[in-house]
Amino acid sequence: MGLTLSYDDHCTEIPHQAALLASSLTDGADLAISVPSCPDWSLAQLLRHLGEAHRWVAEIVRTRATQPPPDTALRVLPRDTPDTPAELADWLTEGARLLADTLRAAGPDAEIWTPLPSGSPRFFARRMAHETVVHRADAALALGRDFTVEHRVALDALDEWMELGSLPEMFDHHPERRDLLGPGRTLHFHATDTPPEAAADWLVDLTGDSLAWRRSAEPAAVRVDAPLTELLLLVYGRRPADTDAFEIDGDAELLDFWLSRVIFA
Repeated sequence: MGLTLSYDDHCTEIPHQAALLASSLTDGADLAISVPSCPDWSLAQLLRHLGEAHRWVAEIVRTRATQPPPDTALRVLPRDTPDTPAELADWLTEGARLLADTLRAAGPDAEIWTPLPSGSPRFFARRMAHETVVHRADAALALGRDFTVEHRVALDALDEWMELGSLPEMFDHHPERRDLLGPGRTLHFHATDTPPEAAADWLVDLTGDSLAWRRSAEPAAVRVDAPLTELLLLVYGRRPADTDAFEIDGDAELLDFWLSRVIFA
């Protein structure tokens, strides 16, 4: 199996990751507990947000929407729920399957609205696959359980995160990120548990007039070595850098500054 994810792979991962999340919701799961990585949410709100996001995107793709439908259901979330963990798990997996089926029926090149120019279902398939991965991590952290993800999925998730964070329009939404730019500001992230063919090295280059990245193992002002899943949790703001999972060499202040500016909820 190759290390590159296709459109069909992204469609497959959405219900797969949702099912993995659902399997952690045993009858004893406390849906009212707070989610430490999303501190304003309870576990019930996290699950509702994800399930409503799946359904919101499915509506966009199914109707070939040219503008976004209301997203109140995935933003305004009651803290409590009358549902049992099993009922909420079934509802979550149902929405994930609906989205995957809708994406496959539309195909990767249908013309639809997306938050980015020249949008297509390709964007949403990839985004929702990794949205589900990361919110599965949120649930695992809240429940005190281990979180692992297949290497090829984590590689693609990190690439997508780097790509989205480096878009020129990101400065329009987050003008404070311009403060990151400066001479000598480079960061290298290296996965310690992947085979050489994975090329699991990311170089973030802040030395120009825009945010840039590339797969590269070249030297940088700061280097972070960690298992791939831990790197994914780090850049998504789900794991602090000052834990034993990370070996940091170089300008740790630059790493902290960069992480503080690129939070991706």
